[in-house]
Amino acid sequence: MWLTFAIIAVSIVSFAAEKVPLEITALFTLAALLVLFHFFPLPDALGQNRLAPRVLLAGFANPALITIMALLVIGQGLYQTGALEALARILSSAGERAPQLILTGALISAGVISAFMNNTPVVVLFLPVISALVTRQGGTGARYFMPLSFLCILGGMTSLIGSSANLLVSGVAERLGAPPIGFFDFAIPGVFLAGIGGLYAIFVIPRLLKPLKTRRDKAAILGGKHFIAEIPVTRGHALEGVACVLGLFPALKSMTVRMIRRGDRTLLPPFEDVVLQAGDLVSVAATRKTLTEALKSGSKILTLDDEAKSGGQKHWGGLTLAEVMISPGSNLVGRTLAESGLRKATGFTVLGVERRARILRVTMNEIRLRSGDILLLLGSRKAMAELSANRDLLLLGGSLHDLPRLKHAGFAQIVFLVTILVAALGILPIVISALGGAGLLIAGKCLNIRQAARAFDRKIYLLIGASLAMSAALEATGGALYIASAMDTALRGVSPALMLSAWFALIAVLTNVMSNHATAALFTPIVMTSAAQLGIEPVIFLHMLIFAANCSFATPMAYQTNLLVMGPGHYRFGDFFKAGAPLVLLIWLAFSLFAPWYYGI
Repeated sequence: MWLTFAIIAVSIVSFAAEKVPLEITALFTLAALLVLFHFFPLPDALGQNRLAPRVLLAGFANPALITIMALLVIGQGLYQTGALEALARILSSAGERAPQLILTGALISAGVISAFMNNTPVVVLFLPVISALVTRQGGTGARYFMPLSFLCILGGMTSLIGSSANLLVSGVAERLGAPPIGFFDFAIPGVFLAGIGGLYAIFVIPRLLKPLKTRRDKAAILGGKHFIAEIPVTRGHALEGVACVLGLFPALKSMTVRMIRRGDRTLLPPFEDVVLQAGDLVSVAATRKTLTEALKSGSKILTLDDEAKSGGQKHWGGLTLAEVMISPGSNLVGRTLAESGLRKATGFTVLGVERRARILRVTMNEIRLRSGDILLLLGSRKAMAELSANRDLLLLGGSLHDLPRLKHAGFAQIVFLVTILVAALGILPIVISALGGAGLLIAGKCLNIRQAARAFDRKIYLLIGASLAMSAALEATGGALYIASAMDTALRGVSPALMLSAWFALIAVLTNVMSNHATAALFTPIVMTSAAQLGIEPVIFLHMLIFAANCSFATPMAYQTNLLVMGPGHYRFGDFFKAGAPLVLLIWLAFSLFAPWYYGI
């Protein structure tokens, strides 16, 4: 038991210090437990080792872990198809009329959606929406990116699949003999706690995180490079008949019109009384993000020709965006795009050209390429994979990004809703429902195998597998009983309500220095033992564990969405403690007051 404690203590310190990659810590923890119980077996009544390798490694086949991985694939499928883009566009558009009200609605929407799908794609989707809404008010996203992450975590407290920690607690508890936790079993206290925390996140945190000048400056600097792109206005195009207003074209949001080519005439800014007509070629400057949004949206402003569309349909991989640099000594230097034959040779469509510190007043086909120019290319994933052999073009690392498969969005939404309903109504166990939903999304070409594999997070997989091994060792060696007895001895004579509150406080602190996955797996046998010693239904302590393990607000490494917003918000470690620690305290107090009444203890 004490050797098990030592291994767990070392792993906790390593997880918190982050000096060693999480995967390495998880692997060494597993190896240490396997070696320990190989040389010092723990025999059962039949003389079999209770912690043989098949037992310690059984966590990797745990239904809760399989469910988590399947739900990550479903979340990736929704993201790849842009299944939630319509909601994001509606919120962003409505924000023009009542930005503060719609901003609050967007944050609440993110929290509600997070109750039914993985938080990471929800945060990725809502980050640009929140940024746009805040910008309209003249503010900075730093005040609302952290509340976005926190609201997604809070939303995850309300249903069984809202957080992977919830599934882990249910899975480990079921293995230890407890009845399975239902889909909405803890929804009432979960909604109560999420409501309390949500009010704090929406109305208090933005005032705690004042828009520092350095954050404002960094946000401006990181706005992104601008590409020169072209929009041909054809008969029936969305821009046909659009007039400029005060020198700007309202339909071209976040784009700067550099030039309009009308036949042999070139119209330059400032524009006055200009009405776009069929045959015009509009040259704009825009970031990659803006161009991508224009391609994804239903506005039909930036469209692809039939050749570009068919290029993605020929391959399972669909269409992909990438940035490439014209290499020194490239055969393309000195040629225009028209002369380069790039499209015929590679199959790529050039969406934009970026040349640093230069304002280009010519059409894209007239630009003579130089070494160092960056091209924004659109093509199939297969063609992009062949770029490494092209000596004329250098693929910029990290620039590959698949375009959403918008035509599959409806199918993805239906699969997602059916998956949730089948699990919520108890028609099928959640593991079968989630696996079936993930398989349907792949079979329906909402995402391919490579994208599904990318959703399969090895850090989560290894951490959960190692945590389940530690949990099994704690239970088998009597460590869980020892910790529970020590807690009961330290708080001897207190009421069950106070004991419940004390456990919540301890777990809420540890989840911010470990992770919610490790905390959930480790403490499930401990709190079940404590509940048994007090003569209380274990489900009450299991619900407490779910809420406490999800209090991942005080540190950035406590939850992946905190790390996701840390960069865009330019947060420091202290910002999370400043805004998140009071939220942990608030949720603890709210639970401590609500639980005795709700559970009748």
